[in-house]
Amino acid sequence: MPESGIVEFAKNSTAAADVVKHKAAGYNVLGNPRPAVTVYVSQRKINEGTYPSLALLIHDIAGQVQQYGSLARIPAEAVGNTRNDMYLVSEALRFLMKDKENDLSKEEVATLSSYKKSLDNATNFIPTWVKIAVAIAPGLGTMIGWKRIVVTVGEKIGKSHLTYAQGASAELVAATTIAAADIYGLPVSTTHVLSSGVAGTMAANRSGLQWATIRNLAMAWMLTLLPASRHVAALILVSQQR
Repeated sequence: MPESGIVEFAKNSTAAADVVKHKAAGYNVLGNPRPAVTVYVSQRKINEGTYPSLALLIHDIAGQVQQYGSLARIPAEAVGNTRNDMYLVSEALRFLMKDKENDLSKEEVATLSSYKKSLDNATNFIPTWVKIAVAIAPGLGTMIGWKRIVVTVGEKIGKSHLTYAQGASAELVAATTIAAADIYGLPVSTTHVLSSGVAGTMAANRSGLQWATIRNLAMAWMLTLLPASRHVAALILVSQQR
């Protein structure tokens, strides 16, 4: 979160806290507020601890952000907890605004929505230099290794060369799938989606598939750095839980 957004974040926090505190009137928080909010997010059932716990979390987040002035200045040992609290509150608000039993007015929904947007902007904030670097890196990689990519996708996935119609169909399916994934917040890979789309056009056209290429692509997807890191992280998490 940039420093310029601190004032707006504080304003939205105060307004959202007032809405939630009004709903929490008559109830108190006993101990850590996080478990009650976590239970609501997982079960979608409001109990007497939901609103007061949520109000306390909103207050705590606002206090930490105002104290340090920016997420970048929060001590390393505390920043993880602050981000987790933001994610938790954001999810809780998303469900609260959809829950018809809450009887929220349009003004209250608008207030909570503004605060949720501030939370999401804080946790999803990406510096400009990172965006530029991410845009340049694939471009340079494609400029250098374009031939292998084009030959593999255009000639080696199916048993016949990719036609203009098949290419357009695969691109359309890839664009639609990626757009839908972006709307619903689902993690997808452009390469995976496009390659699968090309394979789908070959299957639909009954051109046949080159299974050796399909196997190599699948192995690359499973053994490259990102998936391998995911598998290692999962193993570490499982071992720690034991």
